[in-house]
Amino acid sequence: MQTDNEIKEAVKQKYAEIALQDKETNASSCCGAGGCSTEVYNIMSESYDSLQGYHPDADLGLGCGLPTEYARIKKGDTVLDLGSGAGNDCFIAREETGAEGHVIGVDFTPAMLDKARANAAARGLTNVEFREGDIEHLPVENDSIDVIVSNCVLNLVPNKKAVFGEMMRVLRPGGHFSISDVVLSGELPEALRRDVEMYAGCISGAIQRETYLGSIVAAGFTNVTVQKQKAIHVPDDILTRYLTGEELASFRSGTTGIYSITVYAEKKAKSCCGPDCCS
Repeated sequence: MQTDNEIKEAVKQKYAEIALQDKETNASSCCGAGGCSTEVYNIMSESYDSLQGYHPDADLGLGCGLPTEYARIKKGDTVLDLGSGAGNDCFIAREETGAEGHVIGVDFTPAMLDKARANAAARGLTNVEFREGDIEHLPVENDSIDVIVSNCVLNLVPNKKAVFGEMMRVLRPGGHFSISDVVLSGELPEALRRDVEMYAGCISGAIQRETYLGSIVAAGFTNVTVQKQKAIHVPDDILTRYLTGEELASFRSGTTGIYSITVYAEKKAKSCCGPDCCS
């Protein structure tokens, strides 16, 4: 049984490799981990083509949704992207905030940070910055963020409750988040749960949908809303690397489902009773 630190180190090493892969390789596998599927090209990621600010060279095909599309970002907002990768969602958020806003991406993989910073420099974006850090311990000040986005990242983190707690800490009162992630309904086969590649591939690190949503509520967020949900089909030619024929048949005929969800939630605004807030 691996420790949380061992899992995080394995994910960091894997994503250093993924940073050097092309989008086609990443999109036809599970978040770039393991081998590619010849059955399905686009397993998890969705098309950003219609979103303003999209730059294909910043898109590594690692997402499982379009959180910025639902994030209600306004001009002048300060936006935080958890697990910012090559900067794809940050650049789309920058299109929404305008030059008067500020976008911060946090990632713990140096190779991803190098790629993101190079992408920002190539575009001359001075109000987009990338910080190295663990999203369980964000390098961000209290009450400083208007909007948080994240795309297929929290499933990679062993201590998801810590991340939701950090999100609550850094959001301003009245701030909100929109995050896309992978969740489960039912139990994964043991061979998938214990495999580090499938953890880095955004599958075995996923938790039950209701547990995930419950952790958001437990962290103190309100107005928790699932904005979008879609089933994820992991093709047989990937699963057979981990499961026997009997295990695969049982998995396909069972009740386990793997889903991408995009979730919105808010941090309560301070209550006011006159010119100054009283609580």
